Amino acid sequence: MRIDIISCVPALLDSFFAHSILKRAQEGKYVEVVVHDLRDYSGNKHRSIDDYAFGGGAGMVLQIEPIARCIRTLQAEREYDEVIYLTPDGELMEQKMVNQLSLKGNLIMLCGHYKGVDQRVRDIFITKEISIGDYVLSGGEIAAAVLADSVIRLLPGVLNDETSALTDSFQDNLLAPPVYSRPSDFEGHGIPEILVSGHEAKIEAWRYEQSIKRTKERRPDLLK
Repeated sequence: MRIDIISCVPALLDSFFAHSILKRAQEGKYVEVVVHDLRDYSGNKHRSIDDYAFGGGAGMVLQIEPIARCIRTLQAEREYDEVIYLTPDGELMEQKMVNQLSLKGNLIMLCGHYKGVDQRVRDIFITKEISIGDYVLSGGEIAAAVLADSVIRLLPGVLNDETSALTDSFQDNLLAPPVYSRPSDFEGHGIPEILVSGHEAKIEAWRYEQSIKRTKERRPDLLK
């Protein structure tokens, strides 16, 4: 998979993709992540990419021309399955959506900024609009990082345990059960005896019961 991220502040993403699982995923050639500076496509010596909104009002708007140049340059090099715009008014991101995106080949992610992008960008180029929650960030870079991370970790070979991602919260509309590690006793606080019983079937049954219990308590909406 290849993920191209278009940003007007690309340095915000440098550290995020340079460590841990995301770093190993790139080194292992499971994914290629390329961050593009939108200012490189501004077309003027001042490298400006924003302007005032028609009709007035507070805030600046990312112009269509730099974005169009960048997207068209990328699309001339390869085919993309989705051109995604990260925006608070997009479709709410959930695990099912992430699962589907992990099966794609190439993705473009456009990070919004200021008051957003010229609506014509959304009308002409964007194929999917995604929100990571009902709140507003300073820019779409954090949202793009969240989306990219959730997709990349699902790619075959990225995680050491191939089944690990399949047992995450939300995969079956259930929250993950509680987990424990050594020591088995901490200041009088022990662990469920079933987990050290060695009986795999009973352990899995316990985990499933705990998932249902936790989901009922914390996210009953997932069970509807």
